[in-house]
Amino acid sequence: MTDAPKANPQEQAEILMQALPHMLRYDDAVIVVKYGGHAMGDEEKGRSFARDMVLLEQSGVNPVVVHGGGPQIGSMLEKLGIKSRFSAGLRITDKATVEIVEMVLAGSINKQIVGTINAQGGRAIGLCGKDGNMVIARKVSRAGAGGDVEDVVDLGFVGEPDKVDITVLEQVLGRELIPVLAPVAQGVDGETYNVNADAFAGAIAGALHAKRLLFLTDVPGVLDKDKNLIKHLKLDDIRGLIADGVITGGMIPKVETCIYALERGVEGVVILDGKIPHAVLIELLTDYGAGTLITR
Repeated sequence: MTDAPKANPQEQAEILMQALPHMLRYDDAVIVVKYGGHAMGDEEKGRSFARDMVLLEQSGVNPVVVHGGGPQIGSMLEKLGIKSRFSAGLRITDKATVEIVEMVLAGSINKQIVGTINAQGGRAIGLCGKDGNMVIARKVSRAGAGGDVEDVVDLGFVGEPDKVDITVLEQVLGRELIPVLAPVAQGVDGETYNVNADAFAGAIAGALHAKRLLFLTDVPGVLDKDKNLIKHLKLDDIRGLIADGVITGGMIPKVETCIYALERGVEGVVILDGKIPHAVLIELLTDYGAGTLITR
C-alpha cells in the first residue's frame, strides 16, 4: 500500500485558510456524532474516525460520540445460541438478550472506541445512559403488522429516551475529554433498556443544545426522486418529502429523529455517509459539506 501524495506547502496553507473560518464557527461548540454502520466495523476507518474526533477536540470543538452496535449484538447472540426476533426494525429484547446487549454496547464496543481514540492521542471516556441517570428510558411497544392498537407487540426491554440529565456530560465537556456514549439506559422501574442509538443521540444533542448532530450512515444523505443528494432541507421540506414518498423506509425514522432534535434546540442535523474518509471533517471544516444538512 503506497502513501497518499502529500500537499505542497502552498496547498497546505490554502487548506488551513479554508478550514479556519469553520474552526472559529465551531469553537467551543458541542458536536454530537452518531457513529455506526460500515465505518464502525472497519479497523482502518475506525482509526480515521478516532483521529477526526481528536482533531476536533484539539481545535476547540466539544465532540460527543454516540455509537450503535446492532451487527455486533447479533453476532454475539448467534454465538450464544440466542435467536433474534425483530418487529418494525426493532430487536425484541428479553431479559437474557438485554444482558448481552448491555455487555456488548456498554462493554466491548464502547471500550474499543475509547481505546482507539486514546491510541490516536485523545482522552476518551466511556459512559452509558445509566451513568449519573443521564438518560431515563420508557418502555416501547409497537402495534402489530395489521396496525391494530389492540394487537400490540411486546418488544421486551426496548426503550426510548424519556428524560435526559446532562450533569455528567457538563463535568466532562471542555476538559479535553471526549465522551463516548453507549445507548443503554435504565427505566423508572429499575430495569435496563436497549435504546435505539439514533434516538439516544437525538435526545443527547437536544439536551446539550448541540450546534450539530451528525448521523454517520451507509448512504450519502437524503436523496431526491432522481437519487441525487439533497444538500439542504428545512423541517417543512421533510414532511412534504415523506408525504410525496421521496423519503421512505429506514430513512423515515432517521429524519423523524432529526425533527425531534431540531425541535429541542439543535441548530442543524446532518445525515452523511460514514464510509467516506474524514466525512465529519469535510462536513464541518470545509466549504463543500458531505451530506444533507437539515435546519429549522
